[in-house]
Amino acid sequence: MTIHKEGFGLITAFFVLLLGLNLGVYYFVDGNPLITIPLGSVSFIFWALILWFFRLPERIVVPVDNLVLAPADGKVVVIEETGENEYFKDKRIQVSIFMSPLNVHVNTYPVSGKVVYYKYHAGDYLVAWHPKSSTENERTTIVLETNQGKELLVRQIAGALARRVVCYSAVNNQVIQGDQLGFIKFGSRVDLFLPLNAKINVELNQKVIGKKTVIAYIE
Repeated sequence: MTIHKEGFGLITAFFVLLLGLNLGVYYFVDGNPLITIPLGSVSFIFWALILWFFRLPERIVVPVDNLVLAPADGKVVVIEETGENEYFKDKRIQVSIFMSPLNVHVNTYPVSGKVVYYKYHAGDYLVAWHPKSSTENERTTIVLETNQGKELLVRQIAGALARRVVCYSAVNNQVIQGDQLGFIKFGSRVDLFLPLNAKINVELNQKVIGKKTVIAYIE
């Protein structure tokens, strides 16, 4: 397991800040262990949690054209037929994955194909499981055309804690299933909008693993 590149700056900044805080307190209290040891322990745990948040486990993907793999770790919070009004402007099956702060937060491409649409939307920071977060929060929308000519939409959504959505997509990019799509920091959600004839392979409240769990089959 490695550390994701999006975490390097924040991890370094907090290390320097916490080190400075502990050294300052150490000299101010003349090394009193009743103060310095608890403070050092709490600082280390806090820094370790940030390190853990940006972990990047190694997962091997063998691309399969008719499978839609989970684009993120988390819990399935929505499976429903709904209208998608930004790109398709018709009915689709929506599958939404909520990512808690303890989940791996890298996002990956659920299918191989071509990026045919990309747009960033500034917005609010409602809690990620709120129904309106899909249309009102800060978010990015990516539409992928599979090698079989099917289109599906991936939407990264910032949550109440997530204040930055990072996306590596650009129109006309050729992408491979399992490659990195982006990253969302500190709690968030990813929506998938699939064709109505997609065969859903997950259930509500099911925990899914990015690049491993099969979300659906597309004919």
